[in-house]
Amino acid sequence: MSHNTPAAPIPLHKGRLGRGLASLIGEQQPQADSYLPVQGEQRLISIAEIRPSGLNPRKRFSDEELNELADSLRAKGLVQPILCRPDKQRGGYEIVAGERRWRAAQRASLHNVPVIVRDLTDQEVLELALIENVQRSDLNPVEEAAAYQELIEKHSYTQERLSEVVGKSRSHLANMLRLLKLPVEVQALVREGKLSAGAARAIIGQKNVDTLAGEIVAKVSTCARSRRW
Repeated sequence: MSHNTPAAPIPLHKGRLGRGLASLIGEQQPQADSYLPVQGEQRLISIAEIRPSGLNPRKRFSDEELNELADSLRAKGLVQPILCRPDKQRGGYEIVAGERRWRAAQRASLHNVPVIVRDLTDQEVLELALIENVQRSDLNPVEEAAAYQELIEKHSYTQERLSEVVGKSRSHLANMLRLLKLPVEVQALVREGKLSAGAARAIIGQKNVDTLAGEIVAKVSTCARSRRW
């Protein structure tokens, strides 16, 4: 069961990323307050009717961060609405932006959450999810690269267009995409934060990349232990 209320603004940081999101949502530029009124109907919806999207580039969520956010939600409730689209196949709603808030709301045992509903295409969902996560630095480098690659391969994006949408330089996009040339085992080290993106890029094209990556991880771990001692 849902209850309709006026649409609330979604906060955005200033800069190119905000402009990219504005172009997707179809609103004018955010002003000095950096708030963008999202077109769509805001509703109070049962959390059981909402499910995550497989299009969200973010795959990992920190238990510690979710628990901290859940504590905040218990005390103050969920202020910023979750952006969703109707799930036309299964019924209910699919999350476009705000999966972290949804997961924390579950942990906080909230029964109903504010939602803005938009009828969006898969391409728009991927764009908005990517923009939100990049804006908040929520993606690890491999997740970010995989999302860029999906927009390029499945939605015919050029790097120039992608640069405009997400507010990142073309050199940044190229550097991120290079990570996908690494073996999946090495990509996993980057996903887990054991190997930095810079170190990973430095060994692309080298022989025995897996071995080199393992040596770098071991050296970093040894240095970290030495500093603690």
